[in-house]
Amino acid sequence: MGELTFIGLGLHDDMDLSIRGVQAIQNSDYVFAEFYTSLMSGFSKERLERKICKRISVVSRKDLEDDNGEVILQRAAEAKVAFLVPGDPLIATTHVDLRIRAAKRRIKIRIIHGASIASATIGLSGLQNYRFGRSVTIPFPDDERISETPYDTIAKNKAMDLHTLCFLDIRAEERRFMTVNEALKALSMLETKRKEGITTLNTLAIGVARAGSEDVLVKAGYLVDLLAHDFGGPPHSLVVPADRLHFMEAEALINLADAPHEIRGMVG
Repeated sequence: MGELTFIGLGLHDDMDLSIRGVQAIQNSDYVFAEFYTSLMSGFSKERLERKICKRISVVSRKDLEDDNGEVILQRAAEAKVAFLVPGDPLIATTHVDLRIRAAKRRIKIRIIHGASIASATIGLSGLQNYRFGRSVTIPFPDDERISETPYDTIAKNKAMDLHTLCFLDIRAEERRFMTVNEALKALSMLETKRKEGITTLNTLAIGVARAGSEDVLVKAGYLVDLLAHDFGGPPHSLVVPADRLHFMEAEALINLADAPHEIRGMVG
């Protein structure tokens, strides 16, 4: 009977890997990893290979999505396989699909969780976790056409007095990683088109860069100011708060994210 262990690598580099994860890797016959669903800017495959004394086979989007993860499943049917994933291993739909396929084949499954950009960004934002609504991904424009889904999601969340966590598009194969500035530009262009007052230049937002690293940057401000702010290298994420803040949220943004003091007027 084989075994497939999903192992979360965490946020930034190979030091984020848990002791439990290291032990599981060392007890595995084969080790696979993917790096297209998220960017770990400080990660070194070679450094981790030296640490665990095993070779890591990197799988592509095609291997997992087009070929349904067969390269992993065939090994896991007869041997112990470790599958390394950035962040938490079950955040991406691709990995859930692989887990389902393994379960249907009666392959034993283990999960070793890792830090997730979802919980990290929410925590770093200073906003209260229970006030977040549905999250959304802001994609790169396609032939100059911008998806309106992020705008709709933010609008629906604001209508329910909820914050919105925005994941920013990653095209790992092209080495393209959306910045906070690009995401805000897209939202501003959608506001110009829709004119519903959802993401105006006076809308409060929070940009987070390189969560989990030593040089993490969290900056809150109005769109008009953040559009020109230098957030440095990727990965980036974005939070668009509700129109009303709890007093502690306002204080956190002012003292921890350099937000303008007048946001205290949003408390209610």
